[in-house]
Amino acid sequence: MQPFTFSTVARVVSGNGEALKLAVHCANLGVQNVLLVTDPGLVSIGLIGPVQDAMGAAGIRVTLFAKVSEDPPEAVVLAAAAAGKESGVDGVVAVGGGSSMDVAKVAAALLCSDQALSDMYGVEQLTGGRLPLILVPTTAGTGSEVTPVAVITTGETTKAGVSSAVLLPDIAVLDADLSLGLPPRVTAMTGVDAMVHAIEAYTSKIKKNPVSDNLARSALSLLARNIRTAVHDGRQRDARGAMLLGAMQAGQAFANAPVAAVHALAYPLGGHYHIPHGLSNSLVLPAVLRFNLPEAMGLYAELAELVVGATVSGSDEARAEALISSLEAVIVDLSLPATLSEAGVREDSLETLAQDAMLQTRLLVNNPRDVTYEDALGIYRAAFWPRA
Repeated sequence: MQPFTFSTVARVVSGNGEALKLAVHCANLGVQNVLLVTDPGLVSIGLIGPVQDAMGAAGIRVTLFAKVSEDPPEAVVLAAAAAGKESGVDGVVAVGGGSSMDVAKVAAALLCSDQALSDMYGVEQLTGGRLPLILVPTTAGTGSEVTPVAVITTGETTKAGVSSAVLLPDIAVLDADLSLGLPPRVTAMTGVDAMVHAIEAYTSKIKKNPVSDNLARSALSLLARNIRTAVHDGRQRDARGAMLLGAMQAGQAFANAPVAAVHALAYPLGGHYHIPHGLSNSLVLPAVLRFNLPEAMGLYAELAELVVGATVSGSDEARAEALISSLEAVIVDLSLPATLSEAGVREDSLETLAQDAMLQTRLLVNNPRDVTYEDALGIYRAAFWPRA
């Protein structure tokens, strides 16, 4: 067995209504003055008010920062940190999707350090600590509540990641009640994102390990069994809870066995077309998996039954193709666009997308098969038109 290191969040709390008990978790961390990070949409639908009121009633002072946008730019991160500094907060809580959690992570670090945000990008570049941090996901997708990574938009079409063990939160809280009102389309996109995390972690070339493997398999099984119900019957608590657990396990897996070419090719789609991250992953997933078959066929075969939901017999090639075909069926069943052309991507932009994808060296190095520019362009072309 190859040597490996596995790291994850210190504490996970799961249960319906747990978000209303955040004051207890704050007190256990010695926090009395909280920066609550979220997005305006969650405030407008009334999801944040009860959480904020419950903390206030328990004596926790709350500074609400509800200006997080999708694919948050640096300005939002800096504004969150400034709001926390002005209020003298001693802890940070995020309630929201991956964007809110990523903003909260970096803000918690900025509030505890004089290091500039521009110097934090990369792997283990943080030089200081962070404030106590609690992350509460409202979507079952990014797994950010258990990862040491935050992705920030740095330019008009570019993103960069802050990757440091410092960003692992003190507590991750899973509360299915918070995801009951999530729209079907968002549920679908974030759910596929989590499935991609599990698949890419299981096939990650450099840091694949037995602990991440087991988490990835458990995650993929939970997600595949429950995603259709969660999308089409969103008030089903059991399905919502299973999706949250699966997304978290996938997050734990890829935090230690990192994602690869699916994400590398998805990022330019978000940068140039502002396609949501989960959908970007979904759009290139089948084409990347087929490209990887020469190197990952056996591993894909091992995952097939988890997605198909029944015994899959035959050769590794047949089982791997069954996995890919089943994932394509999931995408169709969830009413997501199946091709780049359907999603509004222009064919004349594929070369630019391929050039940008090749800049994602941090991700491409983990792919089971080496990816050249010509390969990336070929994958985009394969994802552009419907399969014959």
